[in-house]
Amino acid sequence: MTFNYLNLVGNAELIKQLNYAMIYRLIVQQGPISRIQLAEISQLAPASITKITRQFLKNKLIKEVDVQQSTGGRPAVSIVARYNYYRAIAVQLSRSHIMIELYDIGANCLASNKYPLTDFTEQQVQTNLITLIEQFIQEHSKKIKNLIAISVVMPGLIDSVRGIVRYTPHIQVEDWPLVEALQKQFNVSIFVGNDIQSLALAESYFGTTQDVDDSILIRVHKGVGSGVIVNQQLLTNHNQSACEVGHIQVDALGDRCHCGNFGCLENRVVNKAIESRAKQMIEQGYATKLTTELCNIVNICQRANQGDELAIKLVKDAGENLGRAVAIMVNIFNPQRIVLAGELIKSPEILLSAINSALNTQSLVGLRKNLTITCSTLDDRSAIGAFALVQQALFNGSLLMTLFDDNAM
Repeated sequence: MTFNYLNLVGNAELIKQLNYAMIYRLIVQQGPISRIQLAEISQLAPASITKITRQFLKNKLIKEVDVQQSTGGRPAVSIVARYNYYRAIAVQLSRSHIMIELYDIGANCLASNKYPLTDFTEQQVQTNLITLIEQFIQEHSKKIKNLIAISVVMPGLIDSVRGIVRYTPHIQVEDWPLVEALQKQFNVSIFVGNDIQSLALAESYFGTTQDVDDSILIRVHKGVGSGVIVNQQLLTNHNQSACEVGHIQVDALGDRCHCGNFGCLENRVVNKAIESRAKQMIEQGYATKLTTELCNIVNICQRANQGDELAIKLVKDAGENLGRAVAIMVNIFNPQRIVLAGELIKSPEILLSAINSALNTQSLVGLRKNLTITCSTLDDRSAIGAFALVQQALFNGSLLMTLFDDNAM
């Protein structure tokens, strides 16, 4: 048998990364926590814990706080994560605008700017994006210290491993190497990802699914997107995609979708479809306080909450169609929690009642027994999903190793 030194070194580095990641995550999620407790939970040797926490202290990722009550022997010092030293820039590249936000590594938003998206070719958007990030950094220079990462999310097919945008519906791209371009310009760690998958990750880190292992986020806006979390990990495949829920067929006799199918969920529940249906029904004489001039999704939800029968019907129909798709996902993934995001959740009681009604007739009893369906508490219009990619890199250790290497230079 040939001794492969390179494989041995590679495995040792991977084990080191995973151990550092595990301890950092424990400190973030369970701090204040002592080194003794870290050793007990992680099953690492106390000497290893001391070495890891020393590195964290050196790189200002943690701090020691009050001494815990002694149970005999040397008293244990508590450790908590330190969030205010490093910064990350998060960017949401939506169909209509570019949202750029500054976060500390505790997910606290420190600054936020919104710019209209006026260019729609790969090179134009890249040039404009770099310019806007540079302007943002200059404008908020007093708040930006120790910038460690820039993260960008957008709709479409995003190869986050290779840093390439394969497809996005609002920009003409051809294997756009966005990470390479931003890395060259800013010389920090760069991450890219799908906006809805990243939002599901944010929900798992900072939102309503922090206490469960398996969850699904579904967002309804101009399209319908979803992200699936299994064992606290974002579910993706070889193509860096999964669960195109918007093109589940919910009405075999429905209109043709742009994907070529008929009666897709997206055609029934997106904001534009609901607004269009509302205008048609108003013109047909349905009694309502809605008007064709103010027939947007926010007003529809408000009127539904006030008891307007037409508005209630519109939200209920959308909920029933969503419920059909949710039932399919429950039967496949058996999640513990499903979280809804988008303007439709402004009418939560009607929406959730309709979804649950469809779910109860179209999913297995055993799979929905311990399932809860709720609405997101995060701002899905912010760049919190982009920041979640930075958190993911801290929690898997890859960004920690980069920090240690950079600070050692």
